[in-house]
Amino acid sequence: MRKFLYLTFSMALIAALTTYAMWAADRPAGHYLSDLRIDLAIDQGTPADRGNLLGIQPELFPTDYQSPERLHRKLAAYLQKAREQGLLNEKTIVVLPEHVGTWLMVSGEKDELYQATTLEEAMNWLAVSNPLKFVRALISAEGGSRLDDAHLRMKAKGMAKEYQALFGGLAKEFRVTLVAGSIVLPEPSVIDGTLKIGRGALYNSSVVFSRDGVPIGQPQRQMHPVFEQQDAIKANGEHTLNVVDTPAGRLGVLIGNDSWYPDNYRKLDEQQARIVAVPAFVTGRGIWDQPWRVYKGSQAPASVSLKAGELSEGQAWHRLTLTSQAPSSKAVAGMSVFLRGQFWDQSSAGQSFLTSNGQHFADGNVRGARLLNLWL
Repeated sequence: MRKFLYLTFSMALIAALTTYAMWAADRPAGHYLSDLRIDLAIDQGTPADRGNLLGIQPELFPTDYQSPERLHRKLAAYLQKAREQGLLNEKTIVVLPEHVGTWLMVSGEKDELYQATTLEEAMNWLAVSNPLKFVRALISAEGGSRLDDAHLRMKAKGMAKEYQALFGGLAKEFRVTLVAGSIVLPEPSVIDGTLKIGRGALYNSSVVFSRDGVPIGQPQRQMHPVFEQQDAIKANGEHTLNVVDTPAGRLGVLIGNDSWYPDNYRKLDEQQARIVAVPAFVTGRGIWDQPWRVYKGSQAPASVSLKAGELSEGQAWHRLTLTSQAPSSKAVAGMSVFLRGQFWDQSSAGQSFLTSNGQHFADGNVRGARLLNLWL
């Protein structure tokens, strides 16, 4: 009788594990009709032979990341609209928002993940659908939030490959220099023209792709992650800023609130950066119009006298972003581009803007995908 019970239990366990393995391996492709519309919100300056800075503020949702092909379709539609309006040329620099690559972590997942109501529920589906990857990532996780680290780390190798194929492919397809927002990866580096990951800490990093679709220089790592990210994402302790050559001039990238630190502009000036791109992402419904939350866990620069509640979040972004504000910055132009959309219960709030000749030009529309263009 005991042997029979053991045999029955073993068979039931094998059947359960087999069913779970088949379920976890199944990735049905759901049907999704994406909104490909985008409006030109700002067109500043006069066309010349110096090129232009073109920001794409996309409106994205989890289902846009169901496959790299879906995300390509949406971003390519935006770029095609810009091309039809005469905004793409051999000297165009396109800027995409912060974390546009990070959400590749949910690419190729099961329908239950995209149908979740909260980010926490979606991450639970991510873990249970990829048990071996999740366990391996959890073992090597670092920082104060090992669970968040594991979620970001578990598909990092595939994410790096998809990120380069997607954004490098768009740069080559449309023959533009492309600042590919940012992506969170462990110890990212470019080796022989290929984006690779390491085994160390997670960094929020941005890669610039040339018109040939290859990375220019090394990934720019964020120096001042906001407090919501600090338990999982490490600050770039080396405080290195990369400036790269583009057909439109030397370009520097400041990720998110790295753009709030005057010393970063001095370092860019020392490398003769002519243009500054700021991929950004602000979460929280209505946050843009609420009182500024100061430096979010990082020490405020001595030269900045702003205090909490003195300005709104949006006003602080405009005040602290110093491009084209001589003598704070010698750059001729700058653009801050925010990710818009809804990721489960996490809403976005940033409104993209550009600076030129000491003036700010902002898009006040809070809905829909937007193009912002500045002729250099």
